[in-house]
Amino acid sequence: MEKHEQIYSSRKQIFFNNFLGGIAWALGATVGITIIIVIIGFILKNVDLIPFFGKFVSGILTFVLQNNPNLIK
Repeated sequence: MEKHEQIYSSRKQIFFNNFLGGIAWALGATVGITIIIVIIGFILKNVDLIPFFGKFVSGILTFVLQNNPNLIK
């Protein structure tokens, strides 16, 4: 326990080390999520799922509008 108290002897140093740790964590999280989004975007671009989702949403809208014609006004 004495080594820990010697390394972090002042509150200013504790604050500074935690601040730098927080910045490093945020930067790592940002870079990580960016890489994940790029990979997912690349996969979705090559799989061509957009027409499937378009047909799915179109079918839902058609069903809703056929059952509730008063929504079109």
